[in-house]
Amino acid sequence: MIETSARLLQLLSLLQLRRDWTSTELADRLDVSTRTVRTDIGKLRSLGYPVEARPGVAGGYRLAAGTAMPPLVLDDDEAVAVAVGLGVVATHGLGAEETSLTALAKLEQVLPARLRARVEAVRDATSVVPRAGTVLDPAVLSAVAAAIRAAERLRFGYTSHDGTASVRYVEPHRVVSWGARWFLLAWDLDRLDWRVFRVDRMEPRAPTGARFRRREIPEDAVVEHVVGRVRRATWRYRARLRVHAPAAEVAVRIGAPLDITEDGPAACRVGVGSDDPDRLALWIAQLGADVEVLEGEELAAAFDRLAERFRRAARGPASAP
Repeated sequence: MIETSARLLQLLSLLQLRRDWTSTELADRLDVSTRTVRTDIGKLRSLGYPVEARPGVAGGYRLAAGTAMPPLVLDDDEAVAVAVGLGVVATHGLGAEETSLTALAKLEQVLPARLRARVEAVRDATSVVPRAGTVLDPAVLSAVAAAIRAAERLRFGYTSHDGTASVRYVEPHRVVSWGARWFLLAWDLDRLDWRVFRVDRMEPRAPTGARFRRREIPEDAVVEHVVGRVRRATWRYRARLRVHAPAAEVAVRIGAPLDITEDGPAACRVGVGSDDPDRLALWIAQLGADVEVLEGEELAAAFDRLAERFRRAARGPASAP
């Protein structure tokens, strides 16, 4: 009984990990026969898990949305609360954003329509005091995550940083959280190249239902690729600094995958960028080290404004303009 229960849990985990499995794939992963897989699928169904079967050579199994939440997991109220909470964590920078997004995608896959409606109602009726930066619509992020997990092509309206609107058709690969923003790395089917999109500028259209085979890109190159594209394309203002602190220490303080190179034992050079040079100057000031602006007139001017503001604050109310 213990062995069977453990295998059922492993089978359920596999079904949640990927949208579609053939019986042969599941049998290989579980080290059992395809007949045992069919038996175990029947047991999951008897427990309330909505496992769909597709006949034929290319057939298989998938975990689908059902008419009720699977028992022994969450009741309706708990499911709604968890979905809303995961959306807040994923989009408001409370930590564990990527893990929360993965969990949210798994949960929403099996939410019945009536519970999805309740989740949307709570989201629409709830306000959260925003932090600095862009707050995402959880529904958009969920739609993107679901398309990635299902290997389903995605069509969406997109507004670029200069205000140009377009409709994009892509094969979504991965979402990357960077500071207050989320970026989608996807293969653009019209431009036949990798592209990076800010998720807060996306408006997903109806699901296409078109499946695709994932393109190979090393996982350790995903973040590097996104950062490189963002630096080249989406920052309105760019600058290069010399920071008077060791490169290893600056990397820890920044906590973001920026371009940092050593410049002697006690200094380094850093490439930075932002849509707002004043906010960027304030952020750099929090590094707690002396800096020199090597390139970037807008950032240098922002430092002048920030310094004058700090001097007025130090002098007191009499110095206010």
